[in-house]
Amino acid sequence: MRIALITAQNPVQAGQFAQPASLAQALAARGHRVTVYTRQQSARGVRATILGRGVSVQNVTAGPVRPLAADEAAQYMPPVASYLADHWRARPPDVVHAFSWLGGLAARGAVQQSGIPVVLTLQSLAVAERRVVTDCDVSAARLRLEECLARSADSVLASSSDEAAELARRGVRKSAIRLVPGGIDTELFSPVGASAARGSRFRLVAFAQGGQPRGLAAVIRALSQLPDTELVVVGGPAGRQLPRVGAWRELARLASAAGVRNRITFAGEPPEAELPALLRSADLVVGAFRYEPSGIAVLQAMACGVPAVVPAVGAVSDAVIDGVTGLLVEPDNAAMLVHRIRALQARPVQREALGIAAADRAKSRYDLARIARETAAAYEWCLRGHDGAAGFADDNYAADADADMREMAVTG
Repeated sequence: MRIALITAQNPVQAGQFAQPASLAQALAARGHRVTVYTRQQSARGVRATILGRGVSVQNVTAGPVRPLAADEAAQYMPPVASYLADHWRARPPDVVHAFSWLGGLAARGAVQQSGIPVVLTLQSLAVAERRVVTDCDVSAARLRLEECLARSADSVLASSSDEAAELARRGVRKSAIRLVPGGIDTELFSPVGASAARGSRFRLVAFAQGGQPRGLAAVIRALSQLPDTELVVVGGPAGRQLPRVGAWRELARLASAAGVRNRITFAGEPPEAELPALLRSADLVVGAFRYEPSGIAVLQAMACGVPAVVPAVGAVSDAVIDGVTGLLVEPDNAAMLVHRIRALQARPVQREALGIAAADRAKSRYDLARIARETAAAYEWCLRGHDGAAGFADDNYAADADADMREMAVTG
């Protein structure tokens, strides 16, 4: 198949969150030809690059050549769509796979007259963010567009059982929903390999979701009750680059007030090649987040043989089996987190057993090769027109999405 992946995020610079790029490479390994399209965000970036055998990246010039917030970037999706429609006129792809609502907007505009099937992966649901993430500013436009795009897509790939259920509640055809989680490179992320240097303290690793410190305050409060324990925070700014104001500075102040600042390392965004060694040096991966749509970071730690002590939300609720691959806690519940961590500190044999099961679970269910097979099966299902899937031919929802596209083109 000739596959077009559309993402609003630069797939080369997105680090551990470059799911479209990883999927593209896994699909290419199966013999498909994949082109990843993204809005150009760096003046130093070239128009086209080769990501690997059978995979290329096309940067589309639309709007300012710099990263933009999602709502701001949305107004430049119509020109991206126009470019793609012209680009595909001579040789269209067999299927288009759009990531996030922004990618869905571009795909929607690009295929209006062509009938190319479109698969949508939203990555994160606005309705879920608004419901559970208290400091998350979700625009009404995004809420409306996600629902229209999901209802009119040929197929929607849900990252978790929770997301699949939410999509069905929002009116997406159940026959169009497929549960295809994010995948990880289990050759890179595995229990076998070098481990980063560490001292004698019990080591916890926590991730900043999307570079934001949500849920980390509860982890720091828990750390204050766990002597001889250290915390490494992956994601967000490095220790010497913490901003002078804002959520990260408040987190650092909380750590100082709790007397644990000297036991916390803000590791920033380590290169992907260095991340497995850091994860292997950990005793546990922990979190207290309220929403985790992809669970990729937790899966990477699990694949390295690190048990998880995290809330059962989003994709994590599918990945972590309580008492088998880790232990589950309530979101933002520092006391429960302390209790669970202490239990595993006192039982190294149980911790080792959980780590072995975690690595096995990550490799058997979330390996990129398997995810690529499941994704390709979704493409083939769309190409067969299974169950009358007409996707973007759904007049009502397609018309709504078209109207929003025109409005954005005018306001942009």
